[in-house]
This record gives sequence, structure tokens and C-alpha cells, in this order.
Amino acid sequence: MINSDLHKQPQLLDRNLHRQLRLRNDLNNLVVAKQLNSMFLTVAEFGDACKEYPILFLRAGELDGKQQVAAVAVMGLSPGENLMMETTHDGSERWTARYVPAVLRAYPFTMARTQPDQWAVAMDRSWKGFSETEGERLFDDQGEPTPYMNTVREFVERVEGEIERTRQAGERLLELGLLQEKRFDATLPNGQPLVVDGFLAVDEEKMAALGDAEVLELHRGGLAAVLMTHQVSLGNMRALIERRLAKGTQSA
Repeated sequence: MINSDLHKQPQLLDRNLHRQLRLRNDLNNLVVAKQLNSMFLTVAEFGDACKEYPILFLRAGELDGKQQVAAVAVMGLSPGENLMMETTHDGSERWTARYVPAVLRAYPFTMARTQPDQWAVAMDRSWKGFSETEGERLFDDQGEPTPYMNTVREFVERVEGEIERTRQAGERLLELGLLQEKRFDATLPNGQPLVVDGFLAVDEEKMAALGDAEVLELHRGGLAAVLMTHQVSLGNMRALIERRLAKGTQSA
């Protein structure tokens, strides 16, 4: 999945064009998210992510006539703010949360659709870690993927599979009417109001009114756990406020 906020110059990986290309793993690839306040999340990650991030659902248009939603881990409370990224005393950037979303861990690689049913590995060619003299080779002299590149491909293919499973999960939650528009309101210690809106969260009344057949479907299909971890994660909104206040104190 190509994320336009993350992959600034997406390009399909080509064994001929990129035969000499290498990747420097000594560079911190997480810095690309320094000004992103959320990151796409797959349902497979909810169990880990709910311990540190609020997990919200955002409307994501239509596909084949059906409404879609995307799940995101929230990392900041305003546009351009990533409270999980910290600048250290030596000027380097450090990710302070224990868990990093898979889409970001895969950067600068991802998967791109080339045909309705075909995918290929793509990369963000703008990433400064690409080199022809330093780092891990992506292809050998014969143009075959190196063991390193095979590992990358396996990872991004797994992530793409989970992205599709997440899309289907969101589609079903909408069909069951279990997501509703919500907003988060808070007042900072200095009296400044804070509003986060434009997202979807579980509708607890609709969930309580489900019939036995739907409840069984949710549990057997794993969606009950998805909704439970989503609900647990909402408590992390307060933790984000505390992170912002702590950063403000450090800046002062």
C-alpha cells in the first residue's frame, strides 16, 4: 500500500534498473514520520498498539460500491505533530514508543498494485538511505534478489495481506453499524480547549443490541477482539496530552 504522506517518490523495484542499489540500514528510517500525526494500522497489530496509541477509524471512500474505513494509530493531537518522536541532546531523532506500526517499519519499502490482481515491491526513491556504494545490496550481479531483499519482500507481502484483512474487517463493522462519528474534547491545564474529531469509534449501544448470531460471528471472526482493543486504546488520548505537556515543559 502506497501512502502518499509517507512514500513521496514511489517507484517499482526493478532488477535491471536497480541492480547496483543498496540500502543503508545505519540511518533511522522512522524520521520520515516526524511530522505525521497518525499511521495506518492493521488489525493484527491492535493487541500491541492499544497499549500505547489511541486506535481510531477514519472514513476511506468507497470500493466496489461499499463504504471503507482505515484504522490508524494516533501519534499526535494536531496536524504535523508526532509526539512519539523525540529530539535527543545530540540532535538525533528517537522513537519513544515501544511499538512501531508495521507500515512504518517496512519503510522505505511497500507493495504497489500493478494489475487488478497483481502486486510488486515498491520503494520510496526519495529516501536518503539508498546508495550505490554503501549498505545492503538489493540484487546480486545476476539481477537476482539477495537474501536481504527476499526478507524485505516477505515482510511487505505479509503486511499487505494484513492490510486487506483490515479492509474487510472495517467493511464488516460498517455493515453491522458498529462504528459511529465521535469527537474527543479536553481542556489543557492552561485553559486551552483541545478537540479531536472527524473519526469513527465503536458504537457501544449498537454493539449491546446485536443478536446472538452477530455476536457469535464477531467472536469467531476475531472482530470482537478488534473492538475490545480499540476501546481499550481510547484511554491513550490522555497519555498523548501528557506527552504534549511534557514536550512543552522541555521546550520552555
